[in-house]
Amino acid sequence: MKSILENKVFLFLICLVLGILTSFSLPPYNLFFINFLTFPVLLYILVNYVVKKTISFFVGWIFGFGYFISNIYWITNSLTFDLNFKFIIPFALILIPLFLGIFYGLVTFLCNFFNLKNKISSILIFSIFFGGIEFLRSFIFGGFPWNLVVFSLSNNLHSLQILSYIGTYSLNLLSITIFLLPVIFFFQYKTSTRFLIFSLSLILVVINFLYGNLVIKNFEKTEYDNLSSIIRVVSPNIPIERFLSNQDTEKSINELISLSDPHNLKKTIFIYPEGIITSIYLRDLKFFRDIFKKNYNVGHKIILGINSINQNKIYNSLIVLNNEAELLHKYNKNKLVPFGEFLPFENFFKRLGLKKITQGYQSFSADNKREILNIDQLKFVPLICYEIIYSGKINPNKNYYDFILNISEDGWFGKTIGPKQHFSHSIFRSIEEGKNLIRSTNNGISAFVNPKGQIIKQISEKGYFDINKVKRVDKTYFSKHGNKIFFYFVIIYITFIVILKIRENK
Repeated sequence: MKSILENKVFLFLICLVLGILTSFSLPPYNLFFINFLTFPVLLYILVNYVVKKTISFFVGWIFGFGYFISNIYWITNSLTFDLNFKFIIPFALILIPLFLGIFYGLVTFLCNFFNLKNKISSILIFSIFFGGIEFLRSFIFGGFPWNLVVFSLSNNLHSLQILSYIGTYSLNLLSITIFLLPVIFFFQYKTSTRFLIFSLSLILVVINFLYGNLVIKNFEKTEYDNLSSIIRVVSPNIPIERFLSNQDTEKSINELISLSDPHNLKKTIFIYPEGIITSIYLRDLKFFRDIFKKNYNVGHKIILGINSINQNKIYNSLIVLNNEAELLHKYNKNKLVPFGEFLPFENFFKRLGLKKITQGYQSFSADNKREILNIDQLKFVPLICYEIIYSGKINPNKNYYDFILNISEDGWFGKTIGPKQHFSHSIFRSIEEGKNLIRSTNNGISAFVNPKGQIIKQISEKGYFDINKVKRVDKTYFSKHGNKIFFYFVIIYITFIVILKIRENK
């Protein structure tokens, strides 16, 4: 084994395989126990077989490449809808994972400066760099906090209840530490010491699980509150290809109305997905006022995604209408998808004949306001598409609200694992914020998730479901303090590392 790991080719091949295997811990596979093998092996290699700092970078980079190429390959599916982008597919498939892998290369590179040994301090050093770099990845260049290691726990709701106190990034740091623990059996400790460390860690994991179990059981005893209006969540499941051709707008609107069946309903809020009417802009809805007035009554409110124009800027908007198609509220998307909604370095790429992937040539503009929508005495925080993936950033004003509202279009990723990964973020946001979450998506998973991350209703085919009562919880600690909690954990880790390093040197 030693001779194999000392061979660079085999060393890098092993790192690539470790990265690929680790990706299967994520949704939709959720084989989280794989991490108890892959992370300890990666750290063991770094401690015992990597001396040069340049080699240490490649160890993490290749691990990251294997990790990302096997869990975000679905991004290339969005390039298949426009012939102008098809030549980019092979480059995107390789270059995006190579770029994201750089973050993990930085982890192993920085660790190499701390003279890692077969000691418990090495676990904490690796964890803090891995967790810190993942935090950095979530914000740098606009941020892409997709498939953090902690998402391997998506199916373990009991373990996730601590999110309401510490948030995603802190739990990500703790998860990495826990996954690394089996490596202590190869460290230079007495057998009794190894088992003591492992047993204490296992006790903490069990305590967290029992705490989560207690939280969920207590929540189940909570009484339901009846809503002032019925909320009807609509899943049109319209093929994405239809949005890329000229549509008959009147026909499309009538199809949506027919699917949602508004007749004989009294006070109701209808929620439709992102960009569900793509052939017109918001200003053009006035031409279809008679259709709305004919099919909806005065007790109805309509929420849907549509493009809007303001001062020659185009926005991806969520709007609220009454039954006469009059605008009551509008939210413009704050976080745009690179290449999907805007073209980075637009002047350069336009010369190559490229444009944003979504319909139209002009890039969308990003807004910087997110105000709570007050509809029929119910308050919603609006999020469009992948804005749901940003932990601690959804309610910047810290005002009270009832629901997290996420509308999306996941058809760009086809029948891949992408939509399921996207949906898993909803579970994390609902627990962190302690709020009921409503998600309406076209060609994806529409769902109602309660404040404990339990999926109450879910649909991925054409249809709808109704929400008329909910359970509520008090404001969570994380919703009050946000991501600064992560930095408290960083300070704690640094303190332990310093103490352990001093003891090791003695």
